[in-house]
Amino acid sequence: MATLDHLGISVDHVPGASAQFDPVLSALGYTRRHDAPDLAYWRQDGLPEILLYPARDNADGPHEHGRVGWQHLAFAVDTRAEVDRVHDIALDAGWTAVRPPKEYPRFSDRYYASFVEDDNGIRIEIVHNPPRDASAG
Repeated sequence: MATLDHLGISVDHVPGASAQFDPVLSALGYTRRHDAPDLAYWRQDGLPEILLYPARDNADGPHEHGRVGWQHLAFAVDTRAEVDRVHDIALDAGWTAVRPPKEYPRFSDRYYASFVEDDNGIRIEIVHNPPRDASAG
């Protein structure tokens, strides 16, 4: 059985991207283990590492959402309040709100999420989508 070991993300400037990622990942329970001009990474027990690498020299700007490649990475949290809290932390760290925290009934009647994007065009979702209570039907 294969499992996801790590997620590597190419960015224009590792220290700048690290400054944006660190408050968000810290709020999600990750710990920064390495921070240098050419690599930054975070760990959380039992979950894949998240690594930032410098983009190749021929990279020409931030990723554009909807193009081939990265779409978004979703982090599940325990409460709607946690969605709101992490969303605010992301905005304070310089992320841009793509969609503010709100309900998404098209996904489920329990789905509550926000979407943010960093300076590199990296989009993440913070989501609370608890399992349907079996006794509720």
